Amino acid sequence: MDTKELYREILNEHNLNPSHKKELPGANFTMNGINPSCGDNITLNLKVEDGIIVDGSFTGSGCAVSQASCDMMLDLVIGKTKEEAERLDGIFMGMIKGEADENQIEELDEAAALQDIAHMPARVKCAVLGWRTMKELFAKGEDCAMCSNPNCCGVK
Repeated sequence: MDTKELYREILNEHNLNPSHKKELPGANFTMNGINPSCGDNITLNLKVEDGIIVDGSFTGSGCAVSQASCDMMLDLVIGKTKEEAERLDGIFMGMIKGEADENQIEELDEAAALQDIAHMPARVKCAVLGWRTMKELFAKGEDCAMCSNPNCCGVK
């Protein structure tokens, strides 16, 4: 089996049988992410305790790339600190831009299957939707995680 075929299998498996596509009771960080160019729409849920992402999930709909990428991202960040998750986000974005080296890309485990998305500009926004949503969630979440105003910024 060649590498591209293996990557397609990984992508299909995460799209058809996502481990993290479900509701997450007790999530203390929640944010909606939208890719208006193709209609992908996810809600990312994270449960963070003592600075560690102890669980995560997503709901919503979208293309195979957006759904698989979000599932793979959650595989990577659950059990990590916010800082570690942000570092992985930086590596993922670097990979998509063609700026990450092979050692960095190896850290992405199955998410490395999306490396060739960089050559498909129309699909880049799909691949980065979950990652971008997580980054925005962390950026706003510090101030808004306990906010009781649902119209404030979208972070629960």
